[in-house]
Amino acid sequence: MKGDLEFGRREFILSTLSAGFALAVQPIAAGTITTDSKSLIAGEVKIPVADGTIPAYRAKPATGKGFPTVLVVQEIFGVHEHIKDVCRRFAKLGYLAIAPELYARQGDVSKLTDIKTIVSTVVSKVPDAQVFSDLDATLAWAKRTGEGNPNKVGITGFCWGGRITWLYANHNPNVKAGAAWYGRIIGDRNPLQPNYPIDVAATLKVPVLGLYGGADEGIPNDTVKQMQAALKQAGSASVILSYPNTPHGFHADYRPTYREKEAKDAWKHLLSWFKKYGVA
Repeated sequence: MKGDLEFGRREFILSTLSAGFALAVQPIAAGTITTDSKSLIAGEVKIPVADGTIPAYRAKPATGKGFPTVLVVQEIFGVHEHIKDVCRRFAKLGYLAIAPELYARQGDVSKLTDIKTIVSTVVSKVPDAQVFSDLDATLAWAKRTGEGNPNKVGITGFCWGGRITWLYANHNPNVKAGAAWYGRIIGDRNPLQPNYPIDVAATLKVPVLGLYGGADEGIPNDTVKQMQAALKQAGSASVILSYPNTPHGFHADYRPTYREKEAKDAWKHLLSWFKKYGVA
């Protein structure tokens, strides 16, 4: 790799995934969904990347190979238990689902208790180029091991991962479809994060389904409307569904923001979207 990705081989801050839920999201809701791993192979794997190895959570059916593949991109809380559970939900449906730990070089957010500290000390230091390279490497691993079908690839992500979903779909035209859950549309650009979804609306070829809450206090509705208008003007196949009176994090069943009706409806739309565009 060239440029900023020439880190040199080194021991990363995170060599293994954290257990349980991140401290910043405690206490966990009593109704938190837990998907078992019966009839699955699920657990940690190591992904070779440009400058070393990163841990990832992988879930797949216990028998077979060459499964349709879904990259599951973490929230700002890293690959904690909720993201692992989402992987198992996909695996129960016949997918290979992989969630690489994309903060492995910058820090362990699972032990931090404050969201502002997570953002300032870790998340703000993660280059988009590094994230794209790690996701590329994850797909290369899936192909090389025979676990994933390189012709049936989707991506989905939540919050921080929602923004990444839009951008990675623009980065990798081999992805068949994406589903971005409440990812920021417009933000402060900087050398590490030079673009936001609004910047790629005109060039985006991969169909992305945006899933947003109409009462999201962190992502203004006017930015969502700007993205909808930009996609329409570009003649894009991508669309955004906005759920009225629904907060940020409405899919996060371990948090008080969870909205069961909207989360289930959005999940159903995601699965239909992946089927429509050839991921399933």
